[in-house]
Amino acid sequence: MAFDKYLKMILDRAAHEATADGATTVEAEHLLLAMAEQSETDVGRFLAGLGLGHVALRTALDRESEQALNSVGVSLDAAAQRRKPDSSSLAGQLGNSVRHALERGLDGLHGAPRPGHLLLGVLQAEVGRVPRALALAGIDRAALIGQVRHALLG
Repeated sequence: MAFDKYLKMILDRAAHEATADGATTVEAEHLLLAMAEQSETDVGRFLAGLGLGHVALRTALDRESEQALNSVGVSLDAAAQRRKPDSSSLAGQLGNSVRHALERGLDGLHGAPRPGHLLLGVLQAEVGRVPRALALAGIDRAALIGQVRHALLG
């Protein structure tokens, strides 16, 4: 699949993930969930093969949210009461983590971008929900990044 079509598909699906989360912007964690959900793509199969399918990533992100909320004295139940935005309000609203993921994934690229470059950009974030959730799930992010790089070269 051409990268532009893949990116559009992932961004559309990520907007749905953001809406389900009650988020006002699409962020890197929504991209990762969207990539994992597309089991018919190379990236989706790659993630599933590592035990990082949509359900596993959703569970890890939910654990990260619960831990973050608990650290500031907010219960998960109280947070769940928040109002979810209208899905039309998300159209085109990409958060900084998405922009940075695209920059990281495509930085210094020689040749045509591939879906794995988007995954690489998401995984390379040093801060944010994605690295915290992966750490809570016991995932060695550096090793995962190495595997993605190796797959892109192969």
